[in-house]
Amino acid sequence: MKALQPDTLIRNPNGLPIVASAVVECPAPRLWDMVGQFARFDVFIPDLAHIEMRGTGVGALRTKLFRDGNCVVEQLNSRDEQAMQMTWTTIYNTLGVARLWAAIRVEALGAARSKVTWTIIAEPVDRANTGFEQFVQDFADSALENVRRILG
Repeated sequence: MKALQPDTLIRNPNGLPIVASAVVECPAPRLWDMVGQFARFDVFIPDLAHIEMRGTGVGALRTKLFRDGNCVVEQLNSRDEQAMQMTWTTIYNTLGVARLWAAIRVEALGAARSKVTWTIIAEPVDRANTGFEQFVQDFADSALENVRRILG
């Protein structure tokens, strides 16, 4: 019998980054206060019914419960309050995503104007799913359009 060795199902996804961004007519700290709250994505993603958090800070887990019954569990990998950026990884979901890594960053474009950029690298469970990248792009674009509408 072979001895057990350390192993994991978690690995970074391969693929081209999917990037969504929005310029918002508000100061960068105000924009970061909305999109930089790992536990509060339901503020700008209406399809989210509820978010449950386990822990705080880097390593915390969030469970996003969608109105359609889907569920996504993600871990916060990094967060830099000064640079206004954070990264996370999906570790479980019912959306057909095999692996997903994401980052969100806010930059000031002046005193009253700022930009949010959401970068996602993801792999579908079904490699034949030709609409996967467009689904992810549309989701991120829609979320950031909501941010612009709420804050702008």
